[in-house]
Amino acid sequence: MRIDERITAHHDELTPQERRAAATLLEHLDDLATYRAAELAELAGVSRATMSRLFRSLGFEDFDEVREHLRGLRGAGEPRRIDGAPDLVTMAAAEQAAILRAIEHPRLLEVAGQLALADRVLVVGWRNSYPVALHLREQLAQARDDVRIAPVPGQTTGEELVGLGASDVVLVVGFRRRPQFVGDFIAAARDTGATVVLIGDPSAVAHASQASVWLECPLQHTLAFDSYAAPMALVSVLADAVLAACRRRGPARVRAISETYERLGEVE
Repeated sequence: MRIDERITAHHDELTPQERRAAATLLEHLDDLATYRAAELAELAGVSRATMSRLFRSLGFEDFDEVREHLRGLRGAGEPRRIDGAPDLVTMAAAEQAAILRAIEHPRLLEVAGQLALADRVLVVGWRNSYPVALHLREQLAQARDDVRIAPVPGQTTGEELVGLGASDVVLVVGFRRRPQFVGDFIAAARDTGATVVLIGDPSAVAHASQASVWLECPLQHTLAFDSYAAPMALVSVLADAVLAACRRRGPARVRAISETYERLGEVE
């Protein structure tokens, strides 16, 4: 159980002082791990002993165990400040390592070739994965015909799978905090006969066996919110490889799109 759920479950069993301490924990839940136990006790106006008793009442050995609990929540994708002000140099180095790991994936060129040769490409993403999927669709649409995005606003995804076959590719972007039906969708996409490519962070590995190709792409979570620098770098490199794999068709389409932009006055 999450710490806030534990407080709710045990609230009636707590002493008045412990309830006061618990209220302080709830008030500072978003950045709880950036405090020391003594600071929390002072904020609550209770003794350190009372704060320690509260931790034990909630099933934690001490505040270090509370910190580990909060890190576990952050590791699952929940926005939460853990270690105070970030070390930006360390963060930048971690981002660089994540980007290199993503763009050096050994199956990247294989996927690019499949995307270039497919009759149709359907790119799918939900929640935080949707902007990555949309950006990938926009880049691929520069290089080749018939690239769709799903779900479109106000629509579901079931109808998008009807009519797909062995000559098509479904590219699922599935980073963490995915909807629960992602596994069912991947299975349904596979049943169409289409090639299914899954891009996601390591937490999506449970769905990898259902996909034709699994492209693991790390997320950095040094800060309260996940960084999508590596996924966006992967999109850029993948789209570039698709454009190259399209050979003459790709540059010809790019020129035709640019001419249309100019004719319609759509782009400065």
